[in-house]
Amino acid sequence: MKTNKKVTIISNLMLILVVAFTVVMSLVLREPTNAIVADAQIINGAYYSGNKNSKNVCLMINVYWGTEYLVDMLKILKEHNTKTTFFIGGSWASENPNILKQINEEGHEIASHGYYHKDHATLDYNRNKEEIEFCHKVVKEYTGLDMNLFAPPSGSYNKTTIEVAESLGYKTIMWTRDTIDWRDKDAKLIYNRAIKDIKGGDLILMHPTEKTRDALGEILSYIEQNNLIATTVSNTIA
Repeated sequence: MKTNKKVTIISNLMLILVVAFTVVMSLVLREPTNAIVADAQIINGAYYSGNKNSKNVCLMINVYWGTEYLVDMLKILKEHNTKTTFFIGGSWASENPNILKQINEEGHEIASHGYYHKDHATLDYNRNKEEIEFCHKVVKEYTGLDMNLFAPPSGSYNKTTIEVAESLGYKTIMWTRDTIDWRDKDAKLIYNRAIKDIKGGDLILMHPTEKTRDALGEILSYIEQNNLIATTVSNTIA
């Protein structure tokens, strides 16, 4: 009886050890929430920065409004021989096809900002899909492009958003630094937020506002003078 009892105790201890080992290994081998892929920072499935080992940065411009400032901003980008990424709202594209075509014809990267500027974290799978698909359809209609980058409006997304974007062939893009130009109408403040401690891989969020237009040339000059390259999101996360 004592021998059987010892065997039972040893068996139970071994079982506990096996279970504990299994749990530990599952934690070790589990894919991390935060990952570095090709030196680009991906958090919860979304890109928050590009390749930190490169000299590339991106002034990414989200467009749902501010149409009256876009032509001037395009001129400034051309003066600096710079291509960037415009995240286009589908409803805006439907109302402004000529400027959308100009952005494309001037060699800038065009990406998706959804169709109606919805809070994607509150949308179910189908509504997330509709927002991205509708924007894709209208942009392709006017430009022939198949976009593959998606910036959630207001930076609001969840696991479902990431899953939908990936199923449609999209990478989800956030930002490294935010100029908050939509709120603070101050060119100097926008400039400082864009360039302070700027480094390779940074994704810098902007919008077509009057003061962003006023600061854009100086921001591009600072980037050039500091041996960095202003380019598209795709080039920055490569």
